[in-house]
Amino acid sequence: MTTTMSSAMPDAADRDHGPDAAPPPADTPLPPDGPVTLAVHTLPMPDLDPPKRSRWTLWLVLLTCAAPVIASYFSFYVLDLRGRAYGDLITPTRDLPAAMALTTLQGAPVAADTLKGQWLLTYVPDRACDAGCERMLFMQRQLREMLGKDRDRLDKLVLVPDDVALTPAQVDALTGHGAPATVLRASRAAIEGWLMAAPGHRMGEHLFLVDPMGRWMLRSPATPEPTALKKDLERLMRANAGWDKPGR
Repeated sequence: MTTTMSSAMPDAADRDHGPDAAPPPADTPLPPDGPVTLAVHTLPMPDLDPPKRSRWTLWLVLLTCAAPVIASYFSFYVLDLRGRAYGDLITPTRDLPAAMALTTLQGAPVAADTLKGQWLLTYVPDRACDAGCERMLFMQRQLREMLGKDRDRLDKLVLVPDDVALTPAQVDALTGHGAPATVLRASRAAIEGWLMAAPGHRMGEHLFLVDPMGRWMLRSPATPEPTALKKDLERLMRANAGWDKPGR
């Protein structure tokens, strides 16, 4: 009896490997068909829309370049300086000619674009520098000092026509004491093609204000009153703070 029962019941090993063996559990990983392959299914997708980002960058660059122009228009039209300015606001402004031939007093050429980047309080001695001329140069120097903490944002520029001579003492007063003025020579025609005196007056009776973009924008009255002109300078610099560079 024992022998018969043993032969009728296959052992566990026969059940596991026989043709009627049960399939493996469903959660048992099956080997891949064919060779083993490696695949990465979570690669980051590339940015498929670069033109949109480029457009934003372009607009940002354009806005940065236009900021000085926007600030200038803000000063003129939003703050309405035209009705409160002591001097004559020049509208439209007049750009410094890029081809204007400038030289130092020693004759070395100077590119006109190097004058940009800072406010320029400009004087033109249109004839031999007499007592009136020296008074205007003194006023130019004092106006800069009266600006206090903003004085480093303003340069003194003296444009000397090629047919006007300065004495050694005058040159020393301009360049050898305190904050020196930038003294350059140009032809009279070139200067008068950019700056202009008020009707009935001479160039040497005025001070001219040039903004950091190289645009002539304000002319003082003839023989100006320093305190009144200082208020114009302060108002313009306060309205346009941040778009010029202290010192050059």
